Amino acid sequence: MPGSLHFPAPTTLEYFAALVADDASLPLVEAAASIAQDAYPQLDTQGVLAAIDAHAAKLRRRIPADAVPVQRLRWLNHYFFQELGFGGNANDYYDPRNSYLHVVLDTRRGIPITLALIYLELAGQIGLTAHGVSFPGHFLVKLRMPQGEVIIDPFSGHSLSRDALEELLLPYKRGGMAGRFDAPLALFLQSAPPRDVLARMLRNLKEIHRSAEAWTPLLAVTQRLVVLLPRAWAERRDRGLAYAALGCDVQAADDLAAYLEHARDAADRDAIAARLAQLARGRPSPRLH
Repeated sequence: MPGSLHFPAPTTLEYFAALVADDASLPLVEAAASIAQDAYPQLDTQGVLAAIDAHAAKLRRRIPADAVPVQRLRWLNHYFFQELGFGGNANDYYDPRNSYLHVVLDTRRGIPITLALIYLELAGQIGLTAHGVSFPGHFLVKLRMPQGEVIIDPFSGHSLSRDALEELLLPYKRGGMAGRFDAPLALFLQSAPPRDVLARMLRNLKEIHRSAEAWTPLLAVTQRLVVLLPRAWAERRDRGLAYAALGCDVQAADDLAAYLEHARDAADRDAIAARLAQLARGRPSPRLH
């Protein structure tokens, strides 16, 4: 009798790659939950999804079948922000665990984008039309109501007026970031595609790890960004720099060479070429900043 076939389990990166392979079927919440597997390799992402589903089921049982959208929104906001107590982790905003959905579910504290993902899933499961909004500096939630759109800040639970949204944009306009920040407000309130949401989550983590000079978790995050955005050559560059900081010179050289080949108009070409030359000579690279 022939022996049974055994297939190795996919790595956490392979699992993520499978989830994000196709935009049409990308399961946003599952892919977002899987990001935490870099820090928690044994994490059961299906258990995370089941925990969110359990909250949604509990909420659905409370809402009358004939409730109109605005009533459903009130039920959702009361349950999410008041009864469950979800809110922003203002005391430790840059803790990487704020980007891990299972931790946010347990602690009820997170950053706007992770709070928004849980809120959006509950909203969808009670019949509301809701989308994430990749607003500058602060991820938001947009809900379509018969009376018009409602914008929710998932960090505070507040509904934001047009004036409040314009005020959130002011630091970017005053900071001299011309161009798109002079565009109409509606441009900043477009629904964010799932791939863009995941990229924003990962880039948040990337900046946290880079600031802390935590090269191993930084490499893990850049691995995911390269998988998610294979033609975003700046992500390939950043993975190469993470490899270089860890002494993985061959992998670093491959990534930096790919960046130079494809990002021909990049402002940092000379600096990256110099780093690549250092790697070729086998000299230690200066630490990243």
